[in-house]
Parts: sequence; structure tokens; C-alpha cells
Amino acid sequence: MKVPYNWLLEYVDIEKDIREVADALTMSGSKVEEVIEYGKEIDKVVTGLIEKIEKHPNADKLRVCQVNVGEEVIQIVTGAENVQEGDTVPVALHGSTLPGGVKIKKGKLRGVDSNGMLCSEAELGIADDDSVHGIMILPKGTPIGVDIKEILGLKGGILDFEITSNRADCFGVYGIAREASATFRVPLKGIETSFKEKDENIKDYIDVEVKDDLCRRYAARVVKNVKIGPSPEWMQQRLMDAGVRPINNIVDITNYVMLELGQPMHAFDHRFINGKRIIVRRAEDGEKFTTLDGVERTLDSSMLVIADEKGAVAVAGVMGGLDSEIKDDTTTVVFECANFNGPNVRLTAKKLGLRTESSSRFEKDLDPNLVDLALDRACHLVEALEIGEVVGGKIDIYKNPVKPYTLEVDPNWINDFIGINISKEAMANMLGYLGMKVEVGDKLKIEVPTFRQDIRIKEDVAEEIARLYGYDKIKAEKIKGEAVEAVLTREQRLTNIIRNVLVNRGFFEINTYSFISPKAFDKIRLPEDSPLRNTVKILNPLGEDFSIMRTTLIPSIMETLKINYARDNKEVKIFEVAKTYHPAENMPYEPVKLSIGMIGKVDFYDLKGVIENILYVLGIDKVDYERDEKNPIFHPGRCAKLLVRRKSVGYFGEVHPEVAENYEIEDRIYVAEIELMPLFEAYKTERKYKPLPKYPAVDRDIAILVKDEVAVAEIENIIWKIGKEIVEQVKLFDVYKGKQVPEGMKSVAYSIIYRREDRTLTDEEVNKVHESIIKSLSEKLGAQLR
Repeated sequence: MKVPYNWLLEYVDIEKDIREVADALTMSGSKVEEVIEYGKEIDKVVTGLIEKIEKHPNADKLRVCQVNVGEEVIQIVTGAENVQEGDTVPVALHGSTLPGGVKIKKGKLRGVDSNGMLCSEAELGIADDDSVHGIMILPKGTPIGVDIKEILGLKGGILDFEITSNRADCFGVYGIAREASATFRVPLKGIETSFKEKDENIKDYIDVEVKDDLCRRYAARVVKNVKIGPSPEWMQQRLMDAGVRPINNIVDITNYVMLELGQPMHAFDHRFINGKRIIVRRAEDGEKFTTLDGVERTLDSSMLVIADEKGAVAVAGVMGGLDSEIKDDTTTVVFECANFNGPNVRLTAKKLGLRTESSSRFEKDLDPNLVDLALDRACHLVEALEIGEVVGGKIDIYKNPVKPYTLEVDPNWINDFIGINISKEAMANMLGYLGMKVEVGDKLKIEVPTFRQDIRIKEDVAEEIARLYGYDKIKAEKIKGEAVEAVLTREQRLTNIIRNVLVNRGFFEINTYSFISPKAFDKIRLPEDSPLRNTVKILNPLGEDFSIMRTTLIPSIMETLKINYARDNKEVKIFEVAKTYHPAENMPYEPVKLSIGMIGKVDFYDLKGVIENILYVLGIDKVDYERDEKNPIFHPGRCAKLLVRRKSVGYFGEVHPEVAENYEIEDRIYVAEIELMPLFEAYKTERKYKPLPKYPAVDRDIAILVKDEVAVAEIENIIWKIGKEIVEQVKLFDVYKGKQVPEGMKSVAYSIIYRREDRTLTDEEVNKVHESIIKSLSEKLGAQLR
């Protein structure tokens, strides 16, 4: 943001060079990117009075002037036709320098001595060659023999600031002046806002209705008997220095106030407000509107507009409309000053491709209490320039006023936190220059003004003290601390054990993004009411494909399998250990999960074996597997829940054919997802040595017919329950369905090993338990012995 130095000095008395000021403001936190000095290259150019003009004896187009430059009268030859006797003009003396490194020396033109040069605005570098013609004529009464830089105000310059988005109060000259006041500990002068109101009521001219909370405050005043014309030269110069083109006095006032206070304003021609009524509302989808730049734009319902009874007259916070702009014959003006929702203004400007000086300020969430000051300042300037009369009263709709924020801070904590030692009175003095009211006691009770919404915690106050105290004055100290040996946490060690198991089984570890697309849930067939669709949404996503945090790792592992399959890698074994994210009251719940994916010469039992291997290495017992026919991700009947200590910790199985088709994979896919924290809780650190058996085992085979839907886990649970005293191992070695087996049935064969640790089993003992197992299978599962 460009700030003319002379404008800054209007509010703070600083008797320093512009570069000293720039350095000091940068050190106190207001970074100056560039200093543009006026008239830096101009030297020995003074004001001169033309006392006499004669025709050049040897050239028809040249004239010889006698110019009084204060201490002497010098002769100068010029070809300019616009100068007359009695004019005061800039004179470049012998040995002078002009912008661009131009040196002026005395010499002869067509045989006549010329001891300098009369200068135009272009030659002084204050105007373009195309915009001026002839020598610059200074006002009557201009003193002569004076440095032209003093006369034209060229001893200042422009400070170009880089303002961070959290400092909305510094997007105006007055805000920067407040920073200069605090930096140099000089008083900040007030802004003149006084004016007289006519004995009329604004309600006779205009009415306002606010229909949407995106407008937090809307205020308006009316000015009548307006005289449209150019604004004064000083105002035009300040606007141009700040990068804004002058238009006419009314529009220039709104821009001047915006640059001065950081609060955008707008002026409407009262004639073109249909129904004499302003309505602040949402735009309609597809609504057409022509902005001041003459471009017709299509609006939508996310955008806020200022409208009359017929249609929009401005896009709120961005730009006014062509139909209601100030014209040369405008006589009555409506000044609008409002406060709009910052993010909405930014999104609107982005959608329309129309970022303006106004929108760039509104999107920073301005202080709504600036509205009063800006509106009164504009009316004061109207009266000061004698270009109109302010109608009595104003409209001000402000439903939820923003009030100052109060916080208490221990000054001793501030000193310790920063590493300085200053009194609490000195701290209060610094904060006072920033516009804060401070009560000094054991603690500093600070009333933070509404224009400083960035100050909310004690650390913010400490930062203000530190930057005004001077970062360069804070003593540097070496970092102190103890070096300790880095060790892995218990969870990290157990996770590495799981990684090693999988890598040893031929798996590759992958790492995928934590954010996914909502469409991923459709691809894995999640129902609309699934809790997994309740996600943490990203506020500023890169796009829809990265708009939510994942609640399951399945889509990520499926995408990786898809990429490998598409590249003709048909034998894939991968895994990932990562967090999933689930909405909670304060912070998302982030459980760590293990996902496994397999394609190729593998089946359900290969995947189950991998999981059993992991559980064995972790020493986890009391594990159960439960058939899950309702999981939409998996093939019906080919999915199982993993239960540890009767608590479900995950699931695994063959992916549903529709899911495989969604990922363009024609082979069978086997995946698992397991939450790791329950495994860590069940992990056994102690391992007991079990000696080799001393006594022989008895091996008995059993083949039974059961219904198709009976899970082998149910059969095994019965075998273990009945034979728990002497059954050492239960091994499934055959599952058969064919011609010899009735429809809807299957043959299941087990090898059961019986053994005792303290003695040799007798046939009678084994037969008794074996028959009990067969009987129990028959009664509970309807099993038939083959």
C-alpha cells in the first residue's frame, strides 16, 4: 500500500528524513518495501520571474527572456510560446540536474547567451510528455529564488508498505500514522469530521432495508446541491501518489476517505435509485449486472448486492453499477458506507474476476465501527470543498455492534517472556500510543479497540510491547537445554514390529494423502447413512478430490491397487499405517489404522494368515473371527470381523465385485482394515517358555456335513470348548462341495491332536472327548458325520 509521506505528516509531527522513517517503521513491524523520493534528482532548480521577453535576432521560433531568480537577473533563450512577461516559472540554473541525469549548462543558442533553461512539468518528472504542453506556469505571488522542490512539495516521497492480512487497521494512511505515532512516541492528531446539517430529513430522500446478515452494518447520508467538477490539486496529487486515478470531486472524496481510513465508500446518483429505496440482499442466480467498468456480469445467490426496487446497483464490497454512477449533471448524492462479511466479498470478487481496492480491504474483515468516522469524514470534505450541502440525519443499521475487548496481562510475565526489563508504566505508555486504554495495577487491564481484532491473548500483547521496545534492543541469548537420547514410544515400537512382519511376508509399505474426495465413499459402496460419511471438511481445499479428511483407509489402498493393476502389475501386496479422522466436539478423533491390500495368487485364507501372524508376534490371545455378511464393501459371505477380547477391531475379506469394477480391477481383491490401539492394549510383553512335549499325541480326523452358511469358526469354537482339557491343535484340511454332497451342504474335515502334558492319554479318554465333540456339533450345528 502506497502512503504519500506528506499525507502521513498531516497526522504526526516527525522531523526526520523519509528513509529514517521507513527504517524505523520497518523495525517496529510495519514493513516498508520501497521508498520513492520526490525530486531526488532535481538540483539547483529555482523559481524565476520573467521580467522581459524579446524576439531572438537570429531565429524566428526562439525568444530571449530576462529572468529574475532572486539574487540576480539571468538571460535564458527558450522556444516556448506559452510564457509571458510577469510569469513565474521553474528555472534550471547553470550546473543544475534534472530527472534522468540531465545536466544543464550555460551556452549559446544561435549566437545568443543562454544561462539556464525554463522547465516544463515533464522535464521536472512530475507529468508525462503527452499530458502537458509548454513551460510550467506557477501561481501568481509565488516567491522567487526559492528551491522548486519546496514550492511543489517535492521534498517528501511515497512509502510503499507490505501489510499483512491480520492488520486491517493499517490499510489506510491514518492507521500507518498511528503506527508512526507509537514508533516515535509522538501524539497522533485527530481527523476533522465536523460539518453542518440542513433542516431536512434523510427519510424524505432515501430508505434502506438490510435483508441478509452478510451485511453487518449499513449507513447512508445524502448530500444535495452538489457541484460536480475536478477535485482540488492537492487531493488529486495525493490520490495519484497512492495509485488511484482522480475522476471528479465526489468520487475522489470516497476514494480519499478509503485511502485515509481504510474504509471503502460508494456514492450513488440519487436520481437513478428506483423507488428511492436501497435493499441489501442476495443476488438471484443468473441475475445480470453491469459494473462501472462497463462489463456485464452474471451473479449468483452466494453474492451480496446493493439494489433498488428494480435491480442491483452495486456488488457489495466490490464495485458499483454503471447506471447509478456519478455524472457531470448529478445534483444529489447518496453516500454509502457499510461493513460486509470479508470471506464472502473475497469469494465474490474471485468469482467475478474483479478484485478492487474496495474488495481487497473488505476481505480483511474491517472494523464495523469505522463506518461512522468514514461517513462523517466524507461529509466534512464536501463542506470544506464547498461542493454540496449535507441533508439532516443519517440511516444506520447496525444489529450486533462490535465492542472493545478487555484482557488482563501480568507485566512481569511480559518481561520474562520477551527477555527485557521495563516498567509496567512504560508498557502502558506504549500500548496507549496504539489506541489501547490501559489501567495499571498488579496487572495491566487493557481495553483493546475494535480496530485491533488481532489482539486476543497475552502473547499478542507481548508482541506489541516487543516490537515497540525494539527487536534490535532485545539481548540475544544462547538456547539452553539438555540433550536427551531419542527413544521410540511404546506405540511406535509396536507399529514397527507390525511393519517388520508384513515386510518379511513380502509386503510393500505405501503412504497416501489423508484427504480424499467424497466420491470415494460411493466407489466403495458405503450407504448414505454410514457413520463413515461424517467427515472433517477442509475449509480451503485444492479441489473436490482433496476436500475431506478420510475416515477409512480402504479408498486409499484401493486407488493404489488400481494404479498398479493398470500398469500391468498383477501381483501386489501392500500395506499402510496411517490415521483416519472423525469429527468430535473439540478436535477430530484420529485413530491409527492398518490397511492391507492383496491381488494375485492369494485367497481369503492368505489374508487371514497374515493377520494371524501379526497377532501371534504381538502375543495376543482371545481372538475371534465373526462372519460379516452386511459389510457393503465386501463380497457377501467372504468377509469377517476381527474381535480381540470380544471387541471388534477391524474387518477383512474379499472386495465386492462392484467395488472391484469401480476401480477397474478384474481380479479378486483382498483387503483388511484394523485399528491398532486395541492391539497395542492387548499386547503381551511377557512370554512363557513352553518345553517340548514329553508324552505322545493322539491324532484323530473328523469329516462332517454342515449347511453352507455354517462358518468354520463356529465348528472350531465347539471343538475347543468341549476338548479344552486335552485338545492341543485343531487343523482344517478340507472343505468340499460336489456330487457326493447334498445341495446346500458342505463337507468339512479336521485333524484334531489330543495330548496331555503330565501323562500319556488312554484311548478311552480320547474316545470320550471325541464323541462328545461329534455329539455337540450335531446338536448345535446339525452336523452329520460322514
